Amino acid sequence: MTIAEEDISTDTPRPPEVETKAPVGRGRLVLEKIDKTFPGTRMAAVRQLSLTCEPGEFVVVVGPSGCGKSTLLNVAAGMLKPEGGRVLLDGRPVNGPGPDRAVVFQDHGLFPWLTAGQNIEFGLKMAGMGKEQRRHRVQEALRMVHLSQSGGKLVHELSGGMRQRVAIARSLVMNPSVLLMDEPFAALDAQTRTLMHAQLQDLWVQTRKTILFVTHSVGEAVRLADRIIVLHAHPGRIRTEIAIELPHPRNFDSREIGELVHRVRREIEDEVNRVNAQMAEYWKPQTPDDMGGHLVDMGGGI
Repeated sequence: MTIAEEDISTDTPRPPEVETKAPVGRGRLVLEKIDKTFPGTRMAAVRQLSLTCEPGEFVVVVGPSGCGKSTLLNVAAGMLKPEGGRVLLDGRPVNGPGPDRAVVFQDHGLFPWLTAGQNIEFGLKMAGMGKEQRRHRVQEALRMVHLSQSGGKLVHELSGGMRQRVAIARSLVMNPSVLLMDEPFAALDAQTRTLMHAQLQDLWVQTRKTILFVTHSVGEAVRLADRIIVLHAHPGRIRTEIAIELPHPRNFDSREIGELVHRVRREIEDEVNRVNAQMAEYWKPQTPDDMGGHLVDMGGGI
């Protein structure tokens, strides 16, 4: 399967272009001194965390498990209310979910009884948009994710990568100011995941939406981000920011990508070691030098 697995018909006229590119200056997301505890506990998920995503910027948040990545994203989405601090979008307070912020989760969340096209159309229909305008918007969204011929397929007829592309199209069709993505490709196999990286990179170049993206994958972060935020854990706060000054579209196999992956991974490993050192169960893998003469015996019985 290739990223452009669905051919785009040239026999039928293309519908009018639907505006999906973010207007200049739209999509400035500000998280200011956010405090949030884990639900049902007194443990701080994030503390005094401030982050600004400029319009059209692709920001990726990484860090060890439990550092508050998803909590931060849910606060930005308005699905969690912080105990302290505030969230602003284009200068306006965020007090709950809204159509100006679309969220793509790890689970695509598609309705199995609806076709791909109907899933994409659902939000537009709920917003009261007319039938003809909805049709044009859905066709354009399907075209953008290279699924023009799959609008009539049910969810079970789509591959994992195709389902996530429908989920992204469902978000883009609403023309939000900000796209929030919580490990959207984590459940995909490695090959499909790489294809989705290229697909998302292409969509971002086309639309220039502000994207706040959470992932555990360092390679994914470096491939996609303008800026990478590495979080401390317990409680979550910013450890470091790394600007990725490579042009898009990117060559995922370039030497520069490899060097940046190594740099970001070292930051995360240092943070994981710091957290583990505070725990009674601390364990660090031995290096070959530490293992000494035991290497001679390894595999000796095979």
